[in-house]
Amino acid sequence: MYKKNKTGIIGTIITIVVLVCLVVVTNINNERFVFIGNAVSKIIVPIENGLTYLKNKIQGNDSFFAEVKNIKSENDELKQQNADLQQKNMEMDLLKAENANLKEYLNLADTYDQYKIVPGYVINRDFSNYESNIIINIGKKQGIAEDMVVVSDEGVVGYIVSVMDNSSKVRILTDTTSSISARSNSGAETIICRGMLEQKNVLKGMYLEPEDKIAAGDIIETNGLGGIYPKGLKIGEVSEVVETKNVSDRYVLINTYVDFSKLDNVAVIIK
Repeated sequence: MYKKNKTGIIGTIITIVVLVCLVVVTNINNERFVFIGNAVSKIIVPIENGLTYLKNKIQGNDSFFAEVKNIKSENDELKQQNADLQQKNMEMDLLKAENANLKEYLNLADTYDQYKIVPGYVINRDFSNYESNIIINIGKKQGIAEDMVVVSDEGVVGYIVSVMDNSSKVRILTDTTSSISARSNSGAETIICRGMLEQKNVLKGMYLEPEDKIAAGDIIETNGLGGIYPKGLKIGEVSEVVETKNVSDRYVLINTYVDFSKLDNVAVIIK
């Protein structure tokens, strides 16, 4: 209450001083106006500044500005802490990715421990209606040559069709010009698998013998024929047996174990 009364008195004093100055200025001639106005300004401005400072002091405005300064300092500190946390999160994500890659390479080494393999990863994909290829980051300098088999920890990827010093082009299983000789775990010893234009990650298994027993759910793997793929590499699983009027024309649809759209880490089997 006391502060409010003092503030009212100070406001009244300021108002009276300003009114007096206005009366004096309006009753003098124009020639003396500038001179007197300057003199009055020199007197009044410091008084007004002092009274304003006193008013702010009484009302606590000085503490308000101090608080604003403290808030700005705290805000800057929080921004720096946030930037540090973001940096740490990025580093953690990189470590997780590296750890996942190492685990996948270990899986590859365990899965194909009977072979000498060179690990690599996909650096480009070329999927179109005419061909399906990937580019990997290993080539001649790493001992890679044409017709070598490329695998992932899920199964067969394809084979090398061209090699440069530090990269290679791989024709994947689902390419329509690619074919692979396979067998099923239910007894079909020779199935020729080829890619299909209209479906991704699906192969068409053809040239079944009339007596071959094969059904949905059967596992398809390489049979070692054809001169490129060794025996026993996993290809995929039968999703459907398509019967035709002529039993020799029936075929199967095979879902590949490898999802080529998400493929990252691979290995090349060195012959």
